[in-house]
This record gives sequence, structure tokens and C-alpha cells, in this order.
Amino acid sequence: MRFFAPLLFCATALASLAAGLEPGAAEPPAKPGLEKIGHIIVLYLENRSFDHLYGLFPGADGLANAKDAPPQTDLDGRPLDKLPPVMNVNLRPAVIDNRFPADLANAPFRADAFAGLDQTTGDLVHRFYQQQAQIHGGKMDRFAAISDGGGLTMSYYDGSSLPLWDYARRYVLMDHFFHAAFGGSFLNHMLLVCACAPRYEDAPETIRIKLKEDGALARDGAVTPDGYAVNTIFTSFTPHPSSVTDPTRLLPPIDAPTIGDRLSEKGVDWAWYSGGWSEAVAGRPPSSFQFHHQPFAYFKAYGDGTPGRAAHLKDGVDFIEAINSGTLPPVAFYKPIGVNNEHPGYTSVLAGDRHAADIIQLIERSPIWSDSLIIVTYDENGGYWDHVAPPVVDRWGPGMRVPTILVSPFAKKGLIDHTAYDTTAILKLIETRFGLEPLGERDARAQDLTQALELP
Repeated sequence: MRFFAPLLFCATALASLAAGLEPGAAEPPAKPGLEKIGHIIVLYLENRSFDHLYGLFPGADGLANAKDAPPQTDLDGRPLDKLPPVMNVNLRPAVIDNRFPADLANAPFRADAFAGLDQTTGDLVHRFYQQQAQIHGGKMDRFAAISDGGGLTMSYYDGSSLPLWDYARRYVLMDHFFHAAFGGSFLNHMLLVCACAPRYEDAPETIRIKLKEDGALARDGAVTPDGYAVNTIFTSFTPHPSSVTDPTRLLPPIDAPTIGDRLSEKGVDWAWYSGGWSEAVAGRPPSSFQFHHQPFAYFKAYGDGTPGRAAHLKDGVDFIEAINSGTLPPVAFYKPIGVNNEHPGYTSVLAGDRHAADIIQLIERSPIWSDSLIIVTYDENGGYWDHVAPPVVDRWGPGMRVPTILVSPFAKKGLIDHTAYDTTAILKLIETRFGLEPLGERDARAQDLTQALELP
């Protein structure tokens, strides 16, 4: 049985996201000066689109360029008279969020005029087929019709008071960085670590997606009709929710190469740090711990009791200690626990933003700052609208624009980088820096972010 599919490019996307390699071409040598970067640190936040947080950022491709964006329509293509009521789907049954007016115009609106950056809103649907339907062939006009959050999908904030906004002003803000896969966290975390879509050929019918003859969604699930896991599904290893007792509803171990494997083959140390990990592994997961935010835990090489798990999958507390002691490995991924990751429904923008800024400040004060490159990005858009249509690449994505910030002594100061990237650009940068073989076609052809750096 095959358990993964490397992601393949289609030719129409090469101009915007390709790095210029021909199929089968040898990897180029590491770029001169890139060896000066001793630490690549990825802070992987949650569920915000670019316009939603940085649409008002001066000089960026934001809401000022969205004035001619088409209005939101119903599923028949007719413009909505007004946005649907804002819903809070985190309550059961879902209720109207009365903090927001009932007569919002059919246009983007300021969320913080009604609920501040420190307040939590409801979650919004952000799944594989739903997002493609919202994008609607690049028209970007069916977010309100399909969202279960109603008009909330069209909301944005004035983020100018946020700590990360200040880092974006001082260092590099990327305003055409797209999350790599349509939909939610599960598949986008997979793209970040393996550039692959996991296969589950024997998935039971109860978790398989069903499509109509025209390709529209008939019944949602976790696995596509042809056996790819695209929506939230949990690992058959620990940790996974104790409520999932049917083993067929868990994803079998993935036997595919990851960026961690490539680094280990080269003798380069690395780690995935996650808030709440140690408690979750011990069977006491914190309430906001997200099992599907732990991508390496799905892979055979990092399963229960393996040396790979012991060496490379660590707790958020270990991350802080390694920063302070100057012992952070050359490649580090950090996944904040739910209350600190900005995910709608269980935390606020401000809580997650402050936490990420606190981490950056720790690194700035640490022994490793002088050779560090910090990449702050979001796994996906969380169901929020954005006015820029993603490029067409393959059946998996990319999805929507997400804010991405580079913070480093090597980052060009005050740059807004308009280059088209997606999440696999992070893999490409790591591969270029350490001379690694690519994992698939997507990362092989990706830009590597170095044009946003000033290398010695």
C-alpha cells in the first residue's frame, strides 16, 4: 500500500512559483553566504488570511487594491444584498454573534469595530473542497455563501498595534505567500514537512468524501474518493483523542521521507517543538492541544517508542530552554498550543501575536540571534476571505494568502516582498542551506526565500 503522493506541479504555475529547475536537474549548490545562517526557526501560527490581518499594511497588496473585487454572491451567482449574520459555530447549536450588526454591507468590514483584537470569535469552515468552492475559479466571491461563520469570513482587523506588525515593518513582510494546500491544518502541516498528500486507500466509507457528478461536494469526510487524506484525521500512533476508538478512523503510519529525514541523513540536528506535547504523550492533553497539528507523529519513523521520536519531537518548554541556553538545533519548528496560536474559536489574534513576539524577543536576546533566520507564517487562512486569487498549481493547492514575516540579522530591512511563494518555500530554503535532496516536485521548484535576505 502506498501512503503518500509527492505533490506535482502543473505547467501553468511555473512562472509564479518555480525556481527554474528543469525536471531531473541536479540541485544547485548552496547560495554564497547562506552558510552564515546557523539557525532556521519556523513559528507556525494558525488560521488567518493576509487581508484579514495585514490588509491595511502600508505598501502591501492589501485592501486598497480590493476595491474592484467582485461582491459576494449566493450559489446561483446572484450578488448578496448584505452579508449573512455573523455566527458563532463554537456554540452548539450555533448562534448569531450579536456583537456584530445584522445588516453588514456586502463588503469587507472591520472586525475590531465590534470585537477587539483581544476577543475571541467563532471558528469558520476551512476544509479542502469548501475552500476550492469559495475561491470559485479565482473569482473569490463565494466565501460568505459557503462559510458556516456567515459574514465573519469578510472581516479584517487594523493590526497596526500588534507586536508582529512592528516586526513586519522593521524586517520583511511577504504579501504573496500562499498556504500550500487547499483547506485546513492537517494537509498544510503535511506540506510543511513532507511536501506530500498522505494516502489512505483502505479508508472506510464512513470517512470518505462523496462528490456529485459535477464535482460538487455531496458528503464531507476526511479522505477523497480516490484515497487521499485531506481533512482532519488523527494518527494511529499516540497522541490522538481518546474519543476515537475505531482504529479504521485513524490514519495508518505514513512511510514517506520528511524534511527531518533529509536533515538527519546529512547529520544536521533538528526538532519539532509543540506546546503541550509532553502532557499529551503522557495521556493528559491540555484542553487546547491540537492532535492534528503534530505532523511528524503520523510518520513511521517517529512513531511510538522510536529513536526518531525521542530525539526530535519535543515540548514547547524544551524550545524555550534551548533558546535561552543557546542549544537550539540548526532547524527548529515551533507549534504553539491552541491558546497561543491565533486560531479563531479558542483564542484571540492578540494572544497569539504577543506569544510569537515574545518568542522572537527571546531569540533576539539569546546567544543564537546573530546567525538566526526566523520565519513567522500561518498554516492556512482559517476560512477568511482574501482578495488575491491563488495561482493554479495542482489538485492540492496552493490555497489562500497568509501573512509571512522574516526576522533576522540577514533580512532586508523594511522590505515588502511581492514574490509568489507557498509553504514549500520553507522546505526549499532548508534544502538549499543544507544541500538536501528535495522531497517532491513542489519543493524542488519552489523559490527559497533568499532574495529577501542580505547575505554576506
